Amino acid sequence: MSLVEETLDNLSIELPSWAFGNSGTRFKVFSTPGTPRTVQEKIADAATVHRLTGSAPTVALHIPWDAVDDYRSLGAYAEDLGVRLGTVNSNTFQDDDYKFGSLTHVDKKVRQKAIDHHLGCIEVMNETGSRDLKVWLADGTNYPGQGDIRGRQDRLAESLATIYQHIGVGQRLVLEYKFFEPATYMTDVPDWGTSYAHVSALGERAMVCLDTGHHAPGTNIEFIVAQLLRLRKLGSFDFNSRFYADDDLIVGAADPFQLFRIMFEVVRGGGLDPNSGVALMLDQCHNVEAKIPGQIRSVLNVQEMTARAALVDTGALTEAQESGDVLAANAVFMDAFYTDVRPALARRRAEHGLPEDPMAAFTRSGYQQQIETERVGGTPSSWGA
Repeated sequence: MSLVEETLDNLSIELPSWAFGNSGTRFKVFSTPGTPRTVQEKIADAATVHRLTGSAPTVALHIPWDAVDDYRSLGAYAEDLGVRLGTVNSNTFQDDDYKFGSLTHVDKKVRQKAIDHHLGCIEVMNETGSRDLKVWLADGTNYPGQGDIRGRQDRLAESLATIYQHIGVGQRLVLEYKFFEPATYMTDVPDWGTSYAHVSALGERAMVCLDTGHHAPGTNIEFIVAQLLRLRKLGSFDFNSRFYADDDLIVGAADPFQLFRIMFEVVRGGGLDPNSGVALMLDQCHNVEAKIPGQIRSVLNVQEMTARAALVDTGALTEAQESGDVLAANAVFMDAFYTDVRPALARRRAEHGLPEDPMAAFTRSGYQQQIETERVGGTPSSWGA
């Protein structure tokens, strides 16, 4: 088996339930026909993506957006469709009480409410068999002097420690970061260093989540990937793209070469090894494009750049690096990046009983027309609901 084949066999990309709901900008959420009305319909759409690509076997939940009465039944429903339930994402950014913070709030009652929500998410994990609790905080301030920066960090550390005490032996707490938005002056977890500082203080079952769209322009994301893998603190990836400030675009849309460089460090650092513990997930909201094809395209983009990354001649690269041959080293990288792997991936899909062109196969399947006909009435899922 070639290194490319082995690497692709280990590639598993989790899909986010919320990617299949209606989404939009901060000014409007756009409605589209066939939008899921229940978490079960979101899972059905995700299962369609996996059926066509073969690389998306799990679905992440967002609580309370995906709350149900019986999570064991939900898990059985997912398995009947050929997928499993994965990461549980908390939500402490859509309640009036969290206007000035959640886990960092000055009011102990509000902090406890946010802590209790995370404990509820752990209970969901216990029911679904999920490994990871992913925490993303919108906590921050808009103006200098609005909040005590150090005090907020102290309260965050205390809140996270309380939550971490309830993380089970086979479970992990994964802390995401974002350098700004919605807070525009100071975000409480703005970068990988802050996340790393907090999870290191918690223990070995606390990890950093890296979102590829959550960095300032010009940030060398592959350096962060290499460093966190080196420190064994990279718990998960959230894949998306951004051009200016906001993120949630299809991964690889803004800078395919960046995605290639990131995946090279993932492969080189053992991030796709079966026991690495690194979870790859798409974290995207499809505002104007169709939801299911948007997820298919994203999975294909990751597959393609992973295959190219596995083609890097590491022996020649090391030789060039150690001899100080700058141009030769760069040429090794560029040769792999410019290799068109799409025909080989199409053949590989056919060998595995998958459609050579998943995008075209979805169009031919009639699935979109089917759900547009069937999903009439009820309340379509949307961002924030």
